[in-house]
Amino acid sequence: MPANLTPVYRKAEEAYRNAREPGEKLEHLKEMLRTIPKHKGTDHLQGDIKRWIKEITEEIGAAKQSGKKKGPVHSIRREGAAQIALLGAPNAGKSQLHSQLTGSKADIGPYPFTTKLPQPGMLPFEDIYFQLVDMPPISSDYIEGWIVNSLQPADGVLVVVDLADPACAEHIQAILQQLTERKIDLHGYWPGLRSPKPLPEPAFDEDGEEIIGDPFRISLPAILVGNKSDLVNDPAAELQVLTELLELDFPTAHVSALTGAGCETVSALLFKALQIVRVYTKQPGKPADTSRPFTLRRGQTVFDVATQVHKDIATGLRYGKIWGTEAYAGQQVGPEHALADKDIIELHMK
Repeated sequence: MPANLTPVYRKAEEAYRNAREPGEKLEHLKEMLRTIPKHKGTDHLQGDIKRWIKEITEEIGAAKQSGKKKGPVHSIRREGAAQIALLGAPNAGKSQLHSQLTGSKADIGPYPFTTKLPQPGMLPFEDIYFQLVDMPPISSDYIEGWIVNSLQPADGVLVVVDLADPACAEHIQAILQQLTERKIDLHGYWPGLRSPKPLPEPAFDEDGEEIIGDPFRISLPAILVGNKSDLVNDPAAELQVLTELLELDFPTAHVSALTGAGCETVSALLFKALQIVRVYTKQPGKPADTSRPFTLRRGQTVFDVATQVHKDIATGLRYGKIWGTEAYAGQQVGPEHALADKDIIELHMK
């Protein structure tokens, strides 16, 4: 039976895919359940939507019961300019790299599975921060069952590999296989480094009916980070061999979590890859507040800044005045004007 998914449902599904906060996801899931055609062809998808509504509702409820949680937290609330997950095999040096980049107090040890729970930390870049979440290691025979929920808020992934380990290629394969089996796909399409990820071609069954795509499959951009670069002669060449051997399209970086060599390149690479745009706000007749920028992505607008400032300001937004490299000083622009990095914006309401 054909799914006959309506434009309203597809819009709600797209909004769900783009949402990062649990409350937003829950709102869009309920809209998906409300608008999905109810027939045998969508029974399985309806069941998946109901399951995710239940899980996110429980997650939100647990977060509200501060001090009353019955178990550990497996989903980290997104903070900073973006949330990036660190994945890797046991003893790849992932936690040591997390500590080097963020100054966290992550457990580090010369034995596998030192990291038991998601460990957040903040990686600085100029006047903003990226949130790095150190995840438990993944091997060919072990992965934490809750990792799907943990990766839901992530904007991207750093796959950390030990370049000095002869079995590093097998470790990467095991990680990708474990993730794929749990509906998590990694790809190399970062908006600031490559052209946009191509949309999948429509697929049809033997009766010629379109196959419904899985809205709960997670697709995240990844960077392959070669650790322990101080132990190999040519880390860049080692990474090239790895990507060619495994037919990976991931961008690469090489670092030494022990010495700190190359670590300074990670935040700059993420800034470029994600096309981060910093925007500073000001009040009429006063200087701009440059101590804490709002962070957007290339292509986002004055209205998006207003939404971050306060929903009431976004609702009543009339226009903005802008100071920046792509506009003359004090230029009046509409809510849909796209912003550039380091723009200063003055918001005016109706």
